[in-house]
Amino acid sequence: MLQLAWLIPVLPLIGFLIIGLANKKLNKALVGIIGCGSILGSFLIVLSLLINVLNGSIQSETLTYFNWISAGSLDIKLSFLIDPLSVTMMTIITGVGFLIHLYSAGYMSHDEGFARYFAYLNLFVFSMLILVMGSNFLVLFAGWEGVGLCSYLLIGFWFKNNDYNNAAKKAFIMNRIGDLGFLLGMLLIIVTFGSLEYSVVFEQAQTIFKPGVAQPVLIAITLLLFLGATGKSAQIPLYTWLPDAMAGPTPVSALIHAATMVTAGIYMIVRSNVLFSLAPFTLEVIEIIGLTTALFAATIGLVQNDIKKVLAYSTVSQLGYMFFALGMGAYSTAIFHVATHAFFKALLFLGAGSVIHAMSGEQDIRSMGGLWKKLPITFATFIIGTVAIAGIPPFAGFFSKDEILAHAYEHSPILWVLGVLGALMTTFYMFRLVFLTFFGSFRGTDHQKSHLHESPLIMTIPLMVLAVLSVIGGFVGVPEVLGGHNFLKSFLSPVIAPINQHTEHALSHSTELMLMGISVGAVLLVIIIAAIVYISKKAVPSPEGSDLSAPHKVLYNKYYIDEIYRTLVVKPLYWLGDIFYKVFEIKIIDNFVNAWGKGIDRGSAGLRFLQNGSISFYMFAMVIGIILILFFNTII
Repeated sequence: MLQLAWLIPVLPLIGFLIIGLANKKLNKALVGIIGCGSILGSFLIVLSLLINVLNGSIQSETLTYFNWISAGSLDIKLSFLIDPLSVTMMTIITGVGFLIHLYSAGYMSHDEGFARYFAYLNLFVFSMLILVMGSNFLVLFAGWEGVGLCSYLLIGFWFKNNDYNNAAKKAFIMNRIGDLGFLLGMLLIIVTFGSLEYSVVFEQAQTIFKPGVAQPVLIAITLLLFLGATGKSAQIPLYTWLPDAMAGPTPVSALIHAATMVTAGIYMIVRSNVLFSLAPFTLEVIEIIGLTTALFAATIGLVQNDIKKVLAYSTVSQLGYMFFALGMGAYSTAIFHVATHAFFKALLFLGAGSVIHAMSGEQDIRSMGGLWKKLPITFATFIIGTVAIAGIPPFAGFFSKDEILAHAYEHSPILWVLGVLGALMTTFYMFRLVFLTFFGSFRGTDHQKSHLHESPLIMTIPLMVLAVLSVIGGFVGVPEVLGGHNFLKSFLSPVIAPINQHTEHALSHSTELMLMGISVGAVLLVIIIAAIVYISKKAVPSPEGSDLSAPHKVLYNKYYIDEIYRTLVVKPLYWLGDIFYKVFEIKIIDNFVNAWGKGIDRGSAGLRFLQNGSISFYMFAMVIGIILILFFNTII
């Protein structure tokens, strides 16, 4: 089956080409079959690889297809790396990706751009697979840029709406800022190691550099790579594109937030864990940025009223937790949270899509309420996703989040308190979302009320599958204190460099149980508080335009970060661009270019006189010419 690994990304690519080139000749059923079938085919091949990796018949294989770039001593190959980490990511991408494709066949069935949508979706999965399968930084970067392009195409899918186009452009430009850092990091890797191949770079790094000794060049490389990760995985200061990415169709949000793009930064850092662990300063930066992002985004999520915006800020916050884990050197823990988050976040976004579908496009939770009777499957699965993200045992989010918090306590009790605080805010805004959407009385219009209905099976089946995964997904990492074994950590251990194997839990079982008890007890208390506020007291957020308290207003307006960026960055750049246009382009460049044009025009007008068609003039010019030649011959 290893010989068929190349088909994993190629099948979605073929799907993209067929649907993209022949979309007007294909009916929707055929488009759906090709779009979903190509991902299912990839998933089946990935499953066979996963089995082979699990039983040890494949450990780490590099599959080289051809030389891509040869320049001097630098050789870069188009090659794939099959190992536990890439197989784990491929399983998430193709498995969750297939469910999202299947759901999309129902959700987008009435859209006139159905074929174009599936073409983009297939291209998105192809790009993400290239990203995780590459055996060197350049192949990774090719996929990295591919997902950036696809996110632009899909966020601006309904391109007749200018706001959606602006959201797509915002995502594209903010990612380019991060990509510049990534590109510079790769150039520095070439200069330092003479290669971009993972195996060469990591081996040399462990030979040349010593742990615990500050290495400016490694710090520079890792900080530049991390800058790329902040853009792709929406961390401070490059996170603002992700909430606006809600402009795209809801299944796209599920794909971006759960299975593909935003996990790219985490994957890249885990893949490069050798470099990052030799640069502890960079890890400290990642730890601070991750925790700050987790708390910052969670506070914004507390007061948002758009069902997708709440989930979007939740994603930013959960990504912050993953970077928090990376900063502590807990690489396998970060991947564990990537996996569980993929299950419950895809579930929550698709559930939100089902609600929006039933509400005729309405996304404001202030206009919802009492939907559980009309959407029983959506309600039941959404509750499961909410419980999972809140970290209640034994749902998936509990195990991965608990592992992050345990690492935090090892580093500092203060970090643990801050981590728990973020988890409590997550619980509150998610149950606020559930109570306002599914409980109480309906607050929408009569038209919306008459339209309420459960989604078709093609949409609810993916919800049910993801709900099951959200329940059982965490059992791959049950801690020893609960009588389990962290299987995922053992599975990924060959990918984590020996220098990082010290991150075993140092906590006693009694301490771990105490920490779990406190965090779970606090989470349950927050759920009770949310229930009292939004069920017993039937509180509903103030309508748009109401007077809000100052702190509420700041949170509702997302700390005015967009406005600050607009004032400090966008407007000065526009002003600078205006100056360059009016002074350099019009006054200098245009005048310079036009002067050449006018000079040639006048010169040609003079030369035109010599070609006037008069035989007598030509004879006269010839005689003058002969006289001049004789004259110069005489004097020379």
